[in-house]
Amino acid sequence: MNTRRDLLLMLGVGALLTPRTSTAAGPATPRQIGFLTRKKDASVLTQIQAFCQELQGLGWLEGGNINIEYRDADGKLNRLDALALELVNLNVDVIVTVDTPPTQAAKRATSTIPIVVAVSADPVGAGLVESLAHPGGNTTGLSLLAPGTDQKTLELLKETIPEAKRVYMIVDPQNRGMMRRVEAIKIAAINLKIEFHSIPVTNNEELLGGLATLTNADAIMILSPIYAAYGQEILDVAAKKKVPIFGDTIGLARQSGVLLTYGADISALFRRAAIFVDKILKGAAPANLPVEQPTRFELAVNLKTAKALGLTLPSSVVARADEVIE
Repeated sequence: MNTRRDLLLMLGVGALLTPRTSTAAGPATPRQIGFLTRKKDASVLTQIQAFCQELQGLGWLEGGNINIEYRDADGKLNRLDALALELVNLNVDVIVTVDTPPTQAAKRATSTIPIVVAVSADPVGAGLVESLAHPGGNTTGLSLLAPGTDQKTLELLKETIPEAKRVYMIVDPQNRGMMRRVEAIKIAAINLKIEFHSIPVTNNEELLGGLATLTNADAIMILSPIYAAYGQEILDVAAKKKVPIFGDTIGLARQSGVLLTYGADISALFRRAAIFVDKILKGAAPANLPVEQPTRFELAVNLKTAKALGLTLPSSVVARADEVIE
């Protein structure tokens, strides 16, 4: 699949567009953007589309005055370092990364090319930046502010299904930001008298083994990086076992089998990432661009999933939802 061509078609941007930065003497040399992802599925492609649309609104046209080099590890973490080096060797002007492992790979590959993190749960805790206000180095971008929102998701889970006792989560033990989130969820689970089980997974083989151990689950929590890597497999198992899924971003709520989500709109973070790229291409240093955090968190509930699972959602939860899917 030619990912770049597909993205161009989605955006309706032809390769023959005249760059906005062209002059009477001829077009300027297009700027080069690298894009590094762990794995692209439909939701990630939608977020990349939001990123490209925001860039277009800022005057940067793919196939015109910018070129984007996409590199996707297809879920294989051991490929990220080589892919990051490919982008560095192409001498791109900026590298955009999705989540912690690709960002760590990009940082290992270069200390000079600016890196914009489109989404990361905890960039400080994961060692991606020195602080939110003063990132330092060559990396900046967006934080999900996840630990607090994950605890809120667990509280909503308990409010929605009061009898829930056992909650499972697939986790990536190599993702430092995610593991910090897991520690916060464990504390919340104790307070809510929930038996929390984290299943470490780093590849598809471990995923299959981990899902086989998922027994007597009352609910599954799924974080967006895990959904991007293994979403369909988890959805399939949850459907067979009739276990509701709770997610951390509003976009996941539309997936069959997902009952409730609470968190930031990831596409909005990708649009903000485009603004970071715009500033860097115009000369700003990433060390001087504070990491941004979402200011709006949305609750979505899926009544279709509730009906399929034979659940009745409390009116108190439905009334507070920003989006109700029927």
